[in-house]
Amino acid sequence: MLERVLPYAKTLAKDIVQPGDLLIDATCGNGHDTKFLAGLTGSDGRVLSFDIQAQAIENAKEFCESYSNIEFILGSHANIDEHLESGSAIKAAMFNLGYLPKGDKSITTEYQTTISAVEKIFSALAPGGRIIIVVYHGHPEGKVEKEALTEFLAEWPQKEAQILEYRYINQRNDAPYILCIEKNSK
Repeated sequence: MLERVLPYAKTLAKDIVQPGDLLIDATCGNGHDTKFLAGLTGSDGRVLSFDIQAQAIENAKEFCESYSNIEFILGSHANIDEHLESGSAIKAAMFNLGYLPKGDKSITTEYQTTISAVEKIFSALAPGGRIIIVVYHGHPEGKVEKEALTEFLAEWPQKEAQILEYRYINQRNDAPYILCIEKNSK
């Protein structure tokens, strides 16, 4: 059976992550991807988990309280470069675009900061590393973000990365889908 979107996003990370890797949860939300990533990289690895909402960070801290390899950052993923050590090699980054589940739906990710974060993460991405983006476009800002992100990624040089789109085309109601950027090995 084909994997559904959210499990497949995790498979894309699980297939490449090793214990000790540096991972990013660019949209912390309630902490589900953060906890998943912390389990993959183990106690020798590190997860940077970003969100612009204090409530999301608090929810995630509570959900991930048994993990000591997570650094929660209240701030935009567009500022990731301020939190990376020189020479850091990110193995995987995950985004779930949209708004905080059960949160204020007027606070959403925006294409400008998402694209900025993708560019900064890609520049620090290890060869073979992946940026995994789950696109939720069932709300007005989500539609704008989807279009801008798709246009941006369609122009990405093929010699630098492979970009995958994984979606079910027969689902209604603007079902979420995946965009995955895999950095080519040199």
